[in-house]
This record gives sequence, structure tokens and C-alpha cells, in this order.
Amino acid sequence: MHQKLIIDKISGVLGATDDSYDVKLTEMLDGAKRIFVAGAGRSKLVGNFFAMRLVHGGYDVSVVGEIVTPSIKNGDLLIIISGSGETEQLIAFTKSAKKVGAKIVLISAKGSSTIGDLAEAVFQIGNPEQYGKVVGMPMGTVFELSTLLFLEATISHIIHEKGIPEEVMRERHANLE
Repeated sequence: MHQKLIIDKISGVLGATDDSYDVKLTEMLDGAKRIFVAGAGRSKLVGNFFAMRLVHGGYDVSVVGEIVTPSIKNGDLLIIISGSGETEQLIAFTKSAKKVGAKIVLISAKGSSTIGDLAEAVFQIGNPEQYGKVVGMPMGTVFELSTLLFLEATISHIIHEKGIPEEVMRERHANLE
């Protein structure tokens, strides 16, 4: 019962998400010198998953907040994952990145927000009406799971568009685990 509830809810959110986002996001990824991914809480975990897959796809990617993350510069791309687009720490990251000339992408549940106003692109996952209280999917679960699947579908798009064989992705996978 609960599996069906979750699958149906996520399917509805993804069905209401613009079909062109994967192509637009891929163009922005391909146009960036380097890619930085940031989020807070569970959205950060979704970002970590996406960053890992981008590395497998051959991109130069860093996760904001890690001790080895380099400084962001002009020509880089900062991807912010934030359901609200209003997380104070992520607003600060966005302003710092803008100051040095980096481009910003916000992936959010809201089309308009503080971070969204600073971003070159906002990819709204679903629509606001879909994020009301959902029994069995508390505290942001709908956004996080929908975003995770959206980003994994974007990776699928990249793999197919670029013809990246799974063997090549495996070669890029961490081997010190």
C-alpha cells in the first residue's frame, strides 16, 4: 500500500515537471568549466548522489562543504537543491558564487524564491499544489524523492546523448571504498 502511495505521488510530481529540463540542465553542465553541487539536509544527500553520477559521466564536480572542495570561479556552475529556495546557508553560497561570475541553477519545489531570483535557471520539480501534507511522506520527502528521480533521469539522458558505456562509468567509479 505505501509503496504504491509513494510511486503514485512521485509519478504525479514528475509528470507535472517540464520535460525539457533534462536537456536544458545538460546544456548548462556541458557549458561549465566545473560543477559545484550544494544542498542542506536530505537535499544535500540528493545532491551527493547526483554529483557522484556526474563524475561517472565524466564531469569535473565538487560537493560544496567538503574539505577538498576548491574555490568556485567565473565560468563554473553552482547547482543548488532546495525545496524552498530560502535556506540561509544556500543563499550565502549563491551570493558568493554570483560575485565571482559563476552561473547558478536552482532545483526547487518553488518557481520563485530568493535563490531563484539570483539564478540563471530555476527547475521547478512539480507544482506547489503537489507539496501539501502527504500522509506517509513527511517533511520534504515528496520533493527529495522526486528530485532524486529527476536527476537520475537527467543522468540517463546524458548517458544516452553522449553514448557513455557503462564500462567507462565503472572505470570512473571510486575504487577506494
